[in-house]
Amino acid sequence: MFDYDSELVRYQKRLWEALDVRPGDHVLDIGCGSGTTTRDAARAASPGTALGVDVSGPMLAHARRQAEAEGLRTVEFVQADAQTHAFRPEHFTLGVSRFGTMFFADPVAAFANIGQALRPGARFVQLVWQAADRQEWHTAIRTALSGGQTSSTPAPAAANAFALADPDVVGSVLTAAGFTEMDIVDVAEPVCYGPDADRAHAAVLQLGMAKELVADPDAASAERARERLRAMLDAHDTGDGVWFDSRAWLVTARRR
Repeated sequence: MFDYDSELVRYQKRLWEALDVRPGDHVLDIGCGSGTTTRDAARAASPGTALGVDVSGPMLAHARRQAEAEGLRTVEFVQADAQTHAFRPEHFTLGVSRFGTMFFADPVAAFANIGQALRPGARFVQLVWQAADRQEWHTAIRTALSGGQTSSTPAPAAANAFALADPDVVGSVLTAAGFTEMDIVDVAEPVCYGPDADRAHAAVLQLGMAKELVADPDAASAERARERLRAMLDAHDTGDGVWFDSRAWLVTARRR
């Protein structure tokens, strides 16, 4: 399982500062993954609560194990699609998502459904990726695995990660979904793909975009792609992790 918490450690700090969880809050975490933000929110909100929602069973299993090990009683995790899940209406005082809102089939419907779970005036704070060409991690991995060759075939599914890259689109989607007072801030932080090139290589090959790009029936071609990937990761190994530049939008809005 890819370690998104380690990858996004710098962004986690920026998100947490903007979130400003208060005691008594009821926090909804969309696309919670392994639940780091959810558990942190539950601790800060006590005696309030935190609910993490994600579609990944394995990640949620890890989140539940961690919560149990940490003795957290005010946190819950639900496997569901936030676009259609029947949330408790107007229950949550604060919403959050760390790169978990870019993959909705119908973004307006999804954000409207999330909004119905928030109390009127409640904030929703999220991080979303800026455009693909502003992500060194994306361009470097694709170039390494493809050998720098262009292709007429569609980009891997990871391209959906940039569905909210245009701030005008973000603003219009949230407005249509019933949010107001949009604040969209440019955030630039490096992301870490592993403590060293060996572990970064193994981690990257778990990603969907990498699996699709090395899915070559020619075993020799696939091996050359993996070798190019390893060389690129070696070049990004700082001795204190394998880091890539990236840019995101920190988006804050309120439910009407």
